[in-house]
Amino acid sequence: MTKLPGNAGVSLLGDKSLEFYRDPVSFCQQRIEKHRSRMFLCRLMNRPTAFICSVRGMRELLCEKSSLFLKDPTDLMTNMYGDTIVTTNGEEACLLRLSLTSLFTGSCLGSWSDYIASVCERCLKDLSVSGQPESVYTVFKSLGTELVLGLFLNVRAEKQPELFQEISQLCTQHWHGLISAPVNVKVPMWSSGFSIALDARNKLMDIIKDKLENDKEGFVGSLGSLPLPDSSSAAQHLLLFISALIPKALASLLTSFTLALGGNGQEKARRQAAEDPDYLCRVLLEVQRLWPPFIGGRRIADQDSTLMGFHVPKDFGVIYISHAVHRDPEVFQEPDAFLPERWSGRNEGHEHFLCSFGNGPRSCIGAKLTNVFLKMSSLHLFVSGCLHFPPVIRRRAALFPLVTMEMRSTCKYLSTLAKAAR
Repeated sequence: MTKLPGNAGVSLLGDKSLEFYRDPVSFCQQRIEKHRSRMFLCRLMNRPTAFICSVRGMRELLCEKSSLFLKDPTDLMTNMYGDTIVTTNGEEACLLRLSLTSLFTGSCLGSWSDYIASVCERCLKDLSVSGQPESVYTVFKSLGTELVLGLFLNVRAEKQPELFQEISQLCTQHWHGLISAPVNVKVPMWSSGFSIALDARNKLMDIIKDKLENDKEGFVGSLGSLPLPDSSSAAQHLLLFISALIPKALASLLTSFTLALGGNGQEKARRQAAEDPDYLCRVLLEVQRLWPPFIGGRRIADQDSTLMGFHVPKDFGVIYISHAVHRDPEVFQEPDAFLPERWSGRNEGHEHFLCSFGNGPRSCIGAKLTNVFLKMSSLHLFVSGCLHFPPVIRRRAALFPLVTMEMRSTCKYLSTLAKAAR
């Protein structure tokens, strides 16, 4: 076994969390070049942590050796969402996955298609009408919020506008708990962000429990009838499914799609994507590869092991970095270029090399639904004609639009992806 390149430093003083969160892309790239390795050691969240920036390492971690690397039981996600398919380990996680997967199968996706199409048409049809610069990230985030609240909670924006707005605001407050220092403080006239997030969580849980008790139709009714571990599990999973994380991820990918295909220079690519479903799939894969919506994911070594031939001691953290994994030059030629045709050539059938929504036995169970969202939204963007205009937003390539749902962040929200350039 080979020793990991890099240094974890000393407790607290050697921690690099702030440097990493400020600019994850540069942080990893500098160390890849310094150590001449796509796996290296550093100290993150005051724990020695192995950073994985290669397809091979990601596949070992999430597939071949997934049972040896566990979700962190002290992760902030547990405080925010409780025991869910995202936060549990071992047999409990497997049983939850078996129970919940039936809700995201082909028959369910088919039954939702009309609603998804109607929301896309309503939210996107006027996007190009004003002639003024638009923060499309905001538009896409609103679209995602309508979709998840309508599908998962049976709350439709056009039918229950007040309840819809209340839940949307609470979801935003709740999300901030994942990107705030985990300090629950309340004093007269002021509360910490984490405290506000916990209050929002309690209010959301009250709404969700009422829905589960009184609404027996649609997704809510189906979820309530599943054989879950305890009475609180259905409510905790609904909280996860309506989380602001999903609309933000959808908005991030659609914003990148708009940047990639917008403007006069992309007319041929737009026309081909609008007419050829296979080519559209390749475009969306390439968008996902180049601009993943999450930083990555974190695990804890349950025992001494190896990854990419390097020794990883028990209790070390391991984090895979989606941006770096997706640009691994050993797998993706011209890794920084936008080349949808790679998915019908050298990388045909290599979708499993992506990790935007995890990989292996713990990958996101809603990935197929997200793909349906993206395809329908993309087609409505073609119909609206808004992609014919030059993009009016700029991407900060050094920053990710979202903090991964599996990591604790004490920094400010990193998204600067979709600020309108006026």
